[in-house]
Amino acid sequence: MADNYLENKFEEFRNKPAAKKSTRSLGTLLRQNRSYRGYDKSCVVTQAQLRRIVEVCTRIPSGRNQQALRFKLITKDTGADRMQGLYKLGGALPELHLPFPGTEPEAFIVICSVKEPDRWVNMDIGIAAQSMLLKAVEMGLGGICIGAFNPAAVTEAFALPCPPQLVLAIGKPAEHIELVSVREGDDLRYYREGGIHYVPKIAVDDLIL
Repeated sequence: MADNYLENKFEEFRNKPAAKKSTRSLGTLLRQNRSYRGYDKSCVVTQAQLRRIVEVCTRIPSGRNQQALRFKLITKDTGADRMQGLYKLGGALPELHLPFPGTEPEAFIVICSVKEPDRWVNMDIGIAAQSMLLKAVEMGLGGICIGAFNPAAVTEAFALPCPPQLVLAIGKPAEHIELVSVREGDDLRYYREGGIHYVPKIAVDDLIL
């Protein structure tokens, strides 16, 4: 009887469907990968987390395989306070003075290039930035690409050996963002209503030539 019991349990275990790994589709990651301008400071992003995000750059395409990009990881413990005042967010909403006090990002990835920027380097920057932000979302974080920053001041503040091209802020988002489908020729400026940040996106029918 005992032998039959054990045999039956083994067959039950062997035939049991494998548990599905919890994953989010690319569509979900893309929807959640928004440009966040406010962050929850109770979530402290670590150097190890930023390293995991940058690691995706070892597996993405590179124009002519130049691999010219280098990355400076900055956390709360490694000088994130020095970044404050060197960048601007929310250019389309200057009256809000984003980020709101107490929601400033406290982790950054500065994307630099060891080669003079050209079409290939610029292409790599775009691929790398999007890939890293998608990884951040997968990890339960979020971020934003910051192009409005002071390159000379950032270089000096962090003793960078090569020029910074783009800055990513990384953290746990403290904002709600919604996409709004619009048509060709509609106003594309993002806006806020009722505490929600709305981002117009051109419908696919108007994107296809």
